[in-house]
Amino acid sequence: MTGGTRDPVGALEALDVNAVRRWAVLVRSVLAARRAEIDALNVFPVPDGDTGTNLFLTFDAAIDRMLADSVAQPPAENVAQMLKDFASHLLWTARGNSGVILSQLVRGLSEGLGHSAQIRASDLVSGLGRADERAWQGVTDPKEGTILSVSRAAALAASHPEAAALGLHALTVRVLAAAQEALARTPEQLPVLARAGVVDAGGAGLVLVLECLERLAAGDDGRVVLGLSSSDRRGPTHADRTTPPVTRPLDADVVQRDEPPGPEYEVMYLLATEGDEAIGRLRARLVELGDSVLVVGGDHEWNVHAHVDDPGAAVEAGIEAGRPHRVRITRLVNHGRSGDVEGGTHTTELGADAVSAEPAGRPAPALTGVVACAAGRGLADVFEEVGAVVLSSGPGHRATTGQFVDAIRRQHATGVRGVIVLPNDGDTELAAAAAARVVADERIEAHVVRARTAVQGVAAVAVFDSRFSPATNLVAMQSAAAGTRHGAVTIANRVGLTSGGPCQPGDVLGVVDGDIVIVGSDQLAVARDVVHRLLASGGELVTLVLGESAPAEMVAAVESTAREAHRGVEVAVIDGGQPVYTAFVGVE
Repeated sequence: MTGGTRDPVGALEALDVNAVRRWAVLVRSVLAARRAEIDALNVFPVPDGDTGTNLFLTFDAAIDRMLADSVAQPPAENVAQMLKDFASHLLWTARGNSGVILSQLVRGLSEGLGHSAQIRASDLVSGLGRADERAWQGVTDPKEGTILSVSRAAALAASHPEAAALGLHALTVRVLAAAQEALARTPEQLPVLARAGVVDAGGAGLVLVLECLERLAAGDDGRVVLGLSSSDRRGPTHADRTTPPVTRPLDADVVQRDEPPGPEYEVMYLLATEGDEAIGRLRARLVELGDSVLVVGGDHEWNVHAHVDDPGAAVEAGIEAGRPHRVRITRLVNHGRSGDVEGGTHTTELGADAVSAEPAGRPAPALTGVVACAAGRGLADVFEEVGAVVLSSGPGHRATTGQFVDAIRRQHATGVRGVIVLPNDGDTELAAAAAARVVADERIEAHVVRARTAVQGVAAVAVFDSRFSPATNLVAMQSAAAGTRHGAVTIANRVGLTSGGPCQPGDVLGVVDGDIVIVGSDQLAVARDVVHRLLASGGELVTLVLGESAPAEMVAAVESTAREAHRGVEVAVIDGGQPVYTAFVGVE
């Protein structure tokens, strides 16, 4: 039978190109059938969890791209090459962080196979090990209790000295069992999962992928439609936690390099801070981000130096430790990217102009462009006012890596020196970072500001100036985003246990800095409470972004609360038009 070599009992001894294609089609079918089930594993009782949808749409579009390629050119006859090509398609179509991690898993699997024409047990051992490495490298701040824990468990199960001798099907059984056990343990590793009574959604998706592999290796040919059993959704209450070392940020280049380039930027600043504990955390964070780290000083004044690929993250780490000033970001001399030359040095005091004034009567040229995500028309208008290319992105329709790449290219084509990317949502951050890596091969400078909510993105564009260099804008925009506390008001769509207590469908939820801390029955009362909590540590500006279902009295309620409790506070109102969230609130 085409697709692989069977042993006497019907299981496959190896997977050839046709078998791997059937694996991909089976995964697509299962994700289509079970995406709502995976979406329901969202830790928040709010209809913004779309991990299952993201995984399905990522896989579905990647298969379509692969089929389109096969029309123009002969399909790959080598499994390793086929998976490498498919990983590139997955990266391009990746939606949400889970979609990007999935693309890295497939990329690592292809690399671990070398030039193998088939996948035998020994090939799967090396492939799963490399896939796990790629997945962990793909996340800037990796955590246990996520899809990464499931990937690590699968790789460790395959790496047992006797595993390869089991044969392909027996090996996949072993790997699947380890992945299922790891998934059941995720609530023990992440308290937010335990409170919600669910397992990690991304990990559940990976278990389905491995279950499809086991069924195919068994000779099933994909006739069984799989789902999550009740035991897959929950796990025991305690487990030992072993945290793998934190690795370098996402390397999502489609073109493989013989040697990875060194960090692209040198970051230096003076830091005013209190206490050595914050300095220890800063030093550890900078080591995660790059190399050549030097943090010296004392008596509340420190000199900081590091070579990194993400200068905004290095500055943000300084903001978390104290007050950075005299910030200088320098693009380093040619360090491995073909055609790179030494870039300019950009120095800025945070909040101070860092470019020379243009002669009177002649407008300054645009040096920097922006790409931003928006979940509603009103938010899109805000970003378009500064000339941004706006991507429609929100729950259920997250922007893909390919859409980010296209938008960056369009903005760069206007003649700007570099592009700042605002994901404005934590679940699109990896896709944005992957896009920045892809365009780097085209010598397009792109940087991602860690804006994880719409109000942080609004704060960032408020300090944007196209006449300033990309590095200067990056520092100012990252500082503005990091300095914005954020909250939201929304409606529960299912029963859940939150930090604010249990909730029922229809309850009004108040979110502060990413955690549900208020459960109420009146939207205006919850909005007032959110504003009070955000202003508890001070603030000068409250930004209110109204959703499509916001009550008419919301603006007056927020304005009166802010001004009565905190004299002199300004309130800015944006008719955002976003779904799901009645209001976003930001405090600067």
